[in-house]
Amino acid sequence: MVHDPSILHQVASGDPRAMGECMERFGGLVWSLARRVTASASEADDAVQEIFIDLWKSAGRFDPSIASETTFVAMIARRRLIDRGRRKKRRPDAASLPDALQPEAAPEADRTERSEDAARATAAFELLRPEQQRVLQLAIYHGCSHEDISRTTGLPLGTVKTHARRGLIRLREILRDEGALEERPAG
Repeated sequence: MVHDPSILHQVASGDPRAMGECMERFGGLVWSLARRVTASASEADDAVQEIFIDLWKSAGRFDPSIASETTFVAMIARRRLIDRGRRKKRRPDAASLPDALQPEAAPEADRTERSEDAARATAAFELLRPEQQRVLQLAIYHGCSHEDISRTTGLPLGTVKTHARRGLIRLREILRDEGALEERPAG
């Protein structure tokens, strides 16, 4: 009987099916570890993804004479979760962000000169979902990049980009429906 190489050795060797098998075999373990230390299921999902990326990068370090595959996977997961916890402690508290995100009040002279279009845009902005407002406020009022917003809010980078894009699309739709934005020809 020929002994099959470990799934981690297969991952390290670049076998295209190995990572899927690895995720199937250890997904429950990694998910349960992540769920114990994260505040929500979506945060646990992000953690699991990070853990499997780290596992994919680290699979070549697996040595069956030192530990079992399960122990190795659990060790990688534990380290990644500790790192996530440390990063989270360094970020500002998300509950305090909405107050910090409000733009500074404009001088009285500027306020009186505000155009009708600006008032419509502000009203349209208030119709966006809160997470879209938060992302766009950080981008527009504070000049933050998507990466900065991701670090500040703790949201994954892809989620930040999605909120920004969908928020801008929704603003355009609202302003177009109100006649405040002219339809541009396609092309």
